[in-house]
Amino acid sequence: MSLKEIKSRIQSVKSTQKITSAMKMVSAAKLHKAERAVNSFLPYQQRMNDILINYLSAEEEINSVYTKIRDVERVGIVVFASNSSLCGSYNSVLIKRLQQSISTHRDVRKEDIIVFPVGKKVYQACVDMEIKVAGEFEGLANEPTYEKAEELAEILMNMFVNREIDRIKVIYFHFESKSVQKLAVDTYLPFELSYYHKGDIKADYLIEPSKEELISTLIPMVLHLRIFAAALDAHASENAARTIAMQIATDNADDLLQELTVQYNKSRQQAITNELLDIIGGSFK
Repeated sequence: MSLKEIKSRIQSVKSTQKITSAMKMVSAAKLHKAERAVNSFLPYQQRMNDILINYLSAEEEINSVYTKIRDVERVGIVVFASNSSLCGSYNSVLIKRLQQSISTHRDVRKEDIIVFPVGKKVYQACVDMEIKVAGEFEGLANEPTYEKAEELAEILMNMFVNREIDRIKVIYFHFESKSVQKLAVDTYLPFELSYYHKGDIKADYLIEPSKEELISTLIPMVLHLRIFAAALDAHASENAARTIAMQIATDNADDLLQELTVQYNKSRQQAITNELLDIIGGSFK
């Protein structure tokens, strides 16, 4: 490689490093905001879950359209991915887990499995794999809001109640910290009380106006919250993955620049030495 080529390569790496460094800073700022949203929402969701557990675990029978267990002939899978790339293996892990989930339903025909893709990356993957999709929900991946999550939750709940889907799963990354995001696969419907950990303390509640009305209101509310919580978790996990990926890319650019600089200096020194040898050799002729 000539000196000109090495110098051009150094400039190219420096330009790329500026981009990755800027993207890291942007992702870190988005992560900070997403982390605050998760931490603010988590106590509320946990409290709602506790109320539901304490009340429903004391009931001998739960009469709700969302708890009906049927033979699984049609399956729905919600996958929370991202709209853009440059976030490491974030999307590839989710798509691989989606494929595994589809393969586990061996008794269900492929055309009876419908995916709800939250994010352009998983939507495109479904199109490439010729998997049936229920539409595009990229807005929920880009900027999670309760209204958008509620819309998706209502679609899922209505399809389950109308027997268009017999079981619904949710695949997403659960955010724990900047360095820890765990892949989660939850059963969304039918609503299962065993999904939650029952506490040792069960409170006695005075119900007004009726138990039936409470159940018909509380379960849909918790189902809405679960979709919103998954969206917040996924959004924070995506930005954490992108921040780490851009940090690694920036560090790798530093290492490459050092190697290229050493190579440039060696080549330049060698070129100067060769010129000196030519001059010295010419003086003896």
